[in-house]
Amino acid sequence: MSTSLSMTMPGGKPSAEPAMAHREQSLETHAATASSGLTLAAGIACIVLVAIDLRPGIVSVGPLLGQIRSEFGITNAQASLLTAIPNLLMGLLALPAPWLARRFGRDRVILAALAILSIATLLRAFVQSATQLLVATAGVGAGIAVAGALISGFVKARFPRHVPLLMGLYAMSIGLGSTLAAAATAPLAALGGGWRLGTGVWALPGLTAIAAWWVVSRSEGHGHAPVSVAAGASRHPLRSASAWLVAAYFATNNFLFFGFLSWVAPIYRELGATQAYAGLLLASFTMAFMLSNPLPALLSKGEDRRWLIGLFAGIAFVGLAATAVVPTFMPLVTIPVVACGIGASFSLGMTLPLDNASSPEEANSWTSFVLFIGYLLGALGPLTLGLLRDQTGSFQVGLWALVAAAALMMSLAPSLLPTRRHVRLQRVQEDAMGLPRNVGASLP
Repeated sequence: MSTSLSMTMPGGKPSAEPAMAHREQSLETHAATASSGLTLAAGIACIVLVAIDLRPGIVSVGPLLGQIRSEFGITNAQASLLTAIPNLLMGLLALPAPWLARRFGRDRVILAALAILSIATLLRAFVQSATQLLVATAGVGAGIAVAGALISGFVKARFPRHVPLLMGLYAMSIGLGSTLAAAATAPLAALGGGWRLGTGVWALPGLTAIAAWWVVSRSEGHGHAPVSVAAGASRHPLRSASAWLVAAYFATNNFLFFGFLSWVAPIYRELGATQAYAGLLLASFTMAFMLSNPLPALLSKGEDRRWLIGLFAGIAFVGLAATAVVPTFMPLVTIPVVACGIGASFSLGMTLPLDNASSPEEANSWTSFVLFIGYLLGALGPLTLGLLRDQTGSFQVGLWALVAAAALMMSLAPSLLPTRRHVRLQRVQEDAMGLPRNVGASLP
């Protein structure tokens, strides 16, 4: 909903700057009040503990995919659903997550989602059929979807001045959880219990995540109140070309991440690697992904991150091209290079919605939209590689599909200037040219 701005500049030119300044000042005042019950250090600790819990339920399947396929007699395409289903739900359930947060309270919804994630992860270790396995996997995806969609709104509301730092740490902690699952799943399965122990044990991090968010929910009673956003301040991302471009960028990166993550171990098993070495390669991917997550926060200088987007998309492209040309050539180098590009791009993809948002509510709206598109299309990554493997008899074509996706991600970089930055630059250009501004234009 847009609003007309009646304020004018000297010379009769209408100006939106006072209204924007007033809104930004009110948001900063709210953030200062809201964060009084939770220090930055405590907020970081809670975000880290929750983020660690958001990937082991998916990553732990990869090293044990062969055992799972053998027990249930499923094809490669069917096995890819164990990763594709959580991704689909992470997209589909991202849309209603903001409504659930408004209806029942953000922190209660996140606590419920973390509980569902832990219970579903545990139940998956006791399933007796492929159908039960997929249903439990759907529970894993549902818990990850709702909790993950609401974290960014929490960051925007409570610590708006530290968005790049906290989103980088959030992404890094997701990578840490992925790395722990990649490295420890196979050894844990070898201790006894096979794949059931190797996947079910990852219900335990859920207990620390639930405890962490309980601390957050307790802090909400110390001065936290709903934000009152001026009419017209919140833009629906469905009508924003910038939101669609951000979603396309995030979707392409998820296509790369989940496609490579799901099949890197099986790819190298087919090439003759031992299960331990294939697990090491997977761990090298998740470790490099984790270590690269904070890089955009360290290198960013303002909200225009297009050069970083192009840089890290290019790194992913180079690593994937090298892997596709000669998969067996120094995989402990090429695979981390791929992960570095994808990992930094993931952090950028999580930060871009907040760069474009003007309020915590708008941050939730943009993030849920970007996650919806990003994870829905990202789910095609593992499914595409699985189908191509069944059709062609090798993963070679699938690897080149990933190279093409990385090239597409690079091509999006020039278009990803945040809306607010773009509008401000446009206003400067209009002033310089002496052009009148559009009085009825809505604020970015």
